[in-house]
Amino acid sequence: MRRRTRLVLALGLAALAGWPVVSAVRAADHGQMGETFPIIETDLLATIETRLRTLEANGGIERLQNQMREQAVASVRRPKPVDGLTPATARREWFYDPSMVLEDDIVDAKGNLIAPRGTRVNPLDHVALGQDLVFVDGTDAAQIDWAVRTYSAARAKVIFVAGSPFDAMKPYQRRFWFDQGGQLTARFGIRHTPAVVTGAAVSSGVKALKVSEVPLASKGRAS
Repeated sequence: MRRRTRLVLALGLAALAGWPVVSAVRAADHGQMGETFPIIETDLLATIETRLRTLEANGGIERLQNQMREQAVASVRRPKPVDGLTPATARREWFYDPSMVLEDDIVDAKGNLIAPRGTRVNPLDHVALGQDLVFVDGTDAAQIDWAVRTYSAARAKVIFVAGSPFDAMKPYQRRFWFDQGGQLTARFGIRHTPAVVTGAAVSSGVKALKVSEVPLASKGRAS
């Protein structure tokens, strides 16, 4: 049992360190096809354990752990930028209808039907967008300055599509968010920043969200 535990630990660390690990395969005896010679090779487990001891002795394991920790922290502090977004050069506005069609019946805890399958539901009929959503490129100081000057923290959430929201919080004394994976900008059809999403709009008699891409003048003011 002890040797098996050591084997699992050694193979796991070997995978983290990037060493090759041989997976099990099925073998069949096809008989002797000619003259054979004894196979002389170093035991894989012994090789891994030797390398582990060497890494441990020279601090290699600790360096690998620190490197993984630093990479994790960096990915949180500065997420991957949203692809395909560029600065706005012309004002563009449209409406976004968040309505959805139910794919299944909605029932309460007692099985009573609340809404049948196929019903069209608009979330804005029940819950309003509490704050505007302002999307900016966090690597462009002009966009951040415009957003925080135009929108108070109570009025809007400023959402980065690039840059580090954590690094910007201290100088601006304000909380920022990040559009992870570009899910929000893709949903609203945003291609340029700054962009603003507001509620309380009506399109063809249906409650909708208004989306605007706002080009900035050279001094950072909306044109």
